[in-house]
Amino acid sequence: MQTWTSSKLPESAEPVIITIFGATGDLTARKLLPAIYNLTRDGLLHDNTVIVGFARRAKTDEQFRNEMLEGAEKFSRSSPIVPGIWEKVAGKLFYHQSTFENSGGYTRLAKRFEQLDKQYQIGGRRLFYLATSPSEFAQIINHLGEARLGHIDPFSAAAWRRVIVEKPFGRDLATACELNRQISHVFDESQIYRIDHYLGKQTVQNMLVFRFANGIFEPLWNRNYVDHVQITVSETIGVEGRGAYYDTAGALRDMVQNHLMQLLTLTAMEPPVTLDGGAIRDEKVKVLRAMQPLTVEEVENRTVRGQYVGYRQENRVDSKSETETFAAVELLIDNWRWQGVPFYLRSGKRMPKQGSEICIHFKLSPGVLFAAPDKHVSNNVLVLRVQPKEGISLLMNAKTPGSRIVPAHMDFNYDVAFGSYSPAAYERLLLEAILGDSTLFIRNDEVEGAWRMMDSIESGWAAGKPPLVMYPAGTWGPVEAAELLCRNGHAWDALIDNSARELVIDAEY
Repeated sequence: MQTWTSSKLPESAEPVIITIFGATGDLTARKLLPAIYNLTRDGLLHDNTVIVGFARRAKTDEQFRNEMLEGAEKFSRSSPIVPGIWEKVAGKLFYHQSTFENSGGYTRLAKRFEQLDKQYQIGGRRLFYLATSPSEFAQIINHLGEARLGHIDPFSAAAWRRVIVEKPFGRDLATACELNRQISHVFDESQIYRIDHYLGKQTVQNMLVFRFANGIFEPLWNRNYVDHVQITVSETIGVEGRGAYYDTAGALRDMVQNHLMQLLTLTAMEPPVTLDGGAIRDEKVKVLRAMQPLTVEEVENRTVRGQYVGYRQENRVDSKSETETFAAVELLIDNWRWQGVPFYLRSGKRMPKQGSEICIHFKLSPGVLFAAPDKHVSNNVLVLRVQPKEGISLLMNAKTPGSRIVPAHMDFNYDVAFGSYSPAAYERLLLEAILGDSTLFIRNDEVEGAWRMMDSIESGWAAGKPPLVMYPAGTWGPVEAAELLCRNGHAWDALIDNSARELVIDAEY
């Protein structure tokens, strides 16, 4: 897996035409164009990188450039925008007007590619980014195939074609399999880059280094020493204008199926034989295959679904909605390394803090030496902080100047250790797709493996087991989520407060 952090241009970053479908949408202005600007600023893209925005609204190249400049000024991690750098981006930024269903628009796009290819010596390389509603994926792919825009040129191995597909990839196993089938008619699996922006986070990328390059942790990374694992992705916001989409998805489909399952597989995977994308993804798939779908009875006993009070009054949400805004799941991995170790996953909206963490709870040391009440010993907890302030913390026991034993932190923060430079997730993922490194993207069997587990949970929930429970906005979810862990002698961790430097059990339960 390549990691480009310097300002030097990677030798393999070739000229390419990046076509963004849904270019007038929020994702393009907030994430994609700021990412392209920052990559250009850092010298990581070829000078002849061309961007074409494809959308249905009528506008000129100049109007599109001005709108994207506003997005870069507002959302780029590096500000203010440097005029000379932006002019470099804007000079190769174009707009192509067409509806997604109009085949003629793709024919005209192919002709425009020919012109841009000659003008900027692109060499036939194409990167297509589907920044649209998932309902548009299939017809865009089909039209690309009809216009022969996705096919690799048999006379030029360098003229590669790749497509980046945003989440959600399907809404259940059946639709994910069907979408995989439709895409495979036009693109080979090696050309498909299914994106989950969590995989672009620094902590997620460095999990492989942390696990396999440090001899102190790898011997402990198993059922003999690990008591349980907690993975939390929490949001303080509600649906924020996404009511129409969210009410058909819910926390399980929107967050658990992709973000949390990806974090789980990276945490639990075996060492890959090499660091190439195929070997790493092979090990992630093995984790998914070792997880058996839940029965209805298991769903009732090992999952919690909640909805924050006030959700049904959100804009474009059904007033009788049964959609969950909070999901907690206990999963078991039936393999040699993790047999009997519970993995607890939770995600919710309207929580007290925003953040994402993986907490590895190690088993207690024998209590012979510190059995007195005033010498309580806590579990050692290794915390991989995905966001905010990406880093790693180790909770250990230490003695105060008196006689008390208290938990203390050893903390590693990426910004402190390596400076404030931290490329945004979309910068990393766009660059990796251009470089042809698929490590940080999701393979078809990964998608289907995750959906297989989610489908079993959805089946139980559809039968009302367990029932949907309400929780007050601004809390850590329903009390049933605390009970899910309590029955095994565990309790949820509150997210680390970087100012207090304490890991505490949330008192709101």
